[in-house]
Amino acid sequence: MIPVGIIGFGKMGKIRAQVIQESRRGVVVGICDPSETDLPKQIKQYPTAEALIQAPEIQAVFVCTPNYLNKPLTIAALKQGKHVFCEKPPAFTANEVEEIIAAERISQKKLMYGFNHRHHESIRKVKEFVDSGEYGRILWMRGRYGKSVGESFYNNWRAKKELAGGGILIDQGIHMCDLFLMFAGDFEEVQAIISNLYWKLNVEDNVFAIFRNRDGIVASLHSTMTQWRHLFSLEVFLEKGYIVINGLKTPSGTYGKEMMSVVKNRTEAPSATWTEQEDIYFEVNDSWLHEVNHFFDAVEKEQPIIFGHSRDAWKLMHLVDRIYQAGQNHKEWS
Repeated sequence: MIPVGIIGFGKMGKIRAQVIQESRRGVVVGICDPSETDLPKQIKQYPTAEALIQAPEIQAVFVCTPNYLNKPLTIAALKQGKHVFCEKPPAFTANEVEEIIAAERISQKKLMYGFNHRHHESIRKVKEFVDSGEYGRILWMRGRYGKSVGESFYNNWRAKKELAGGGILIDQGIHMCDLFLMFAGDFEEVQAIISNLYWKLNVEDNVFAIFRNRDGIVASLHSTMTQWRHLFSLEVFLEKGYIVINGLKTPSGTYGKEMMSVVKNRTEAPSATWTEQEDIYFEVNDSWLHEVNHFFDAVEKEQPIIFGHSRDAWKLMHLVDRIYQAGQNHKEWS
C-alpha cells in the first residue's frame, strides 16, 4: 500500500484519511496539524509540514490546508520527490499554477487536484448522456451553487482574501466552472458582475457570470452566499432534451437529495411535461473514493491523471482570473 502523509487534518483531511483507508490501497502514516492532538498510535504527528514532506517513509502527500498554503506546499512536496494530491484551489491565479507545473515537470511525479464534483455519480451519468450523442449537442447550461453562512463566518479564514484568494467564487463557484469546462471546453467570452452587498468583507458574496465558447454554447453561473440555504443545481439543455441535477449528496445533507431529471424533447407540440421526466436519485456519494482510486491508479500503474491534472487546474484558474477581471471591469465593488 502507498504510504501517505496528510498536511492539514480538518474536515477535508479527515475525509481524505477515511477514503484512503476505505480504498485499501494506501495507508496514512503521518499527519501534520498543530491543532490535532488525538491521533492513533500508528500515525506519526509531524511538527511541521516541511518535516512531513521530507520524511523518507512517505510516498504521497495530501495537501488539505487553507488555500494560501496549497501552492507552496505542493511545490515543496514535488521538489522532494513526492506524489501530491491537493485540494482546490490549486493556487490564486493561473500564473501561479504555471509555477506548479514547472515543478511538476522537473519532479516527474503525479499531481492531482481534488475536484470531487466530477466524480459524483450524477455528474458521471450526465457525461455519459452527453458523450453518447443520444440527445444531440449541448445548447446551453445553467449552474447555481450557493450556501448560507452566519456571523461566525467573519472568524473563518475563508473570509480573508489574503488566506482564501477570493470569496464564494473560489470557494464553491469554482466547482461549477470546472463542470462547465468538462462539458463545453474552453470559453472565449466571459462577462461577470461581482458584488459584496451584504457581508461587507474583502471577498465577494455573489458572482453572476456568463460564458460562451467558439461553438456557441452559453453557460451561466450564479455563485452566492446570500440565498440563506445551501443549494446546488446544474442544468444541461441539449438539442433533443435536457438533464437537470438538483441537490448534492454530502455528509451534512444540507444540499438536499441528489436527483437527476432526464427529459426527451418532443419534435412537435405539445412540449414535454413535468410528468414525462425520469427522476433518478443517488443515495451514495463515492466521489472522494473515486478520486483517491484515480490518484492511486496513476501512482501505482504509471497511468496519466485524466481528471484533475495540472492542465485542468490551469484552465480553471485562467477562467477564474477572467471572471474576477470581468467583474472589476464592469463595475468596481467595495
